[in-house]
Amino acid sequence: MTVTFQIWRGNASGGKFESYAIEIAEGMVVLDAVHQIQAEQANDLAVRWNCKAGKCGSCSAEVNGIPKLMCMTRLSDLPLHKPVLLQPMKAFPLIRDLVTDVSWNFSVKKKIKKFKPRPPDAKDGTWRMFQQDIDRVQEFHKCIECFLCQDVCHVLREHQLHDAFIGPRFLVHVAALEMHPLDMEDRLEEVKKAGGIGYCNITKCCTTVCPEDITITDNAIIPLKERVADRFYDPVKKFFRFLFANH
Repeated sequence: MTVTFQIWRGNASGGKFESYAIEIAEGMVVLDAVHQIQAEQANDLAVRWNCKAGKCGSCSAEVNGIPKLMCMTRLSDLPLHKPVLLQPMKAFPLIRDLVTDVSWNFSVKKKIKKFKPRPPDAKDGTWRMFQQDIDRVQEFHKCIECFLCQDVCHVLREHQLHDAFIGPRFLVHVAALEMHPLDMEDRLEEVKKAGGIGYCNITKCCTTVCPEDITITDNAIIPLKERVADRFYDPVKKFFRFLFANH
């Protein structure tokens, strides 16, 4: 079967979609097709990839306008009667073709306060925790940092508010730290101000595109929003904090 792919070719200065028609075989994924095009028709096509197993997060791109891992997107799941549209992630600066500069994400992560464990519970230097508290944060550690959630987030994608909002990926990171049963650091002030959690309007598009099926909105962002609201906007709790702070 012959399938046509329209792939964005260009750099930050400009570019256009170019068409490539190839013969596909059963079981191929989008990244296989890109590699075939690269080998047979466009040796200079730039694409980032590594594990080809959905665990490194390198091959993130937009397939028919939807952020996806190319290595985990089967051609059989796409409508092949029309060209398959491949383009780079929109939320980040373009380097070339399908490759974007995602370094902003790493700079954001460096600014988040690190894990700060409480003193050990026992003389042998160990801690005691409830299993349910450990289970709560395990989901967040599945993140492979593909940044698809960042790409689909309208605050970053459409409004380009990278200076005001850290995005769903790092709200998940903060949630993993804040909900850790041993952590005693306080990050809520930063989440409210520099993190810009108020910009998230709970569309759940980040949860939809997550290849690890992390329930980003319900399990990470909403609980963080609740903690921020309790700390800074609940008048009753503010009164009691004031009362006890002065006695």
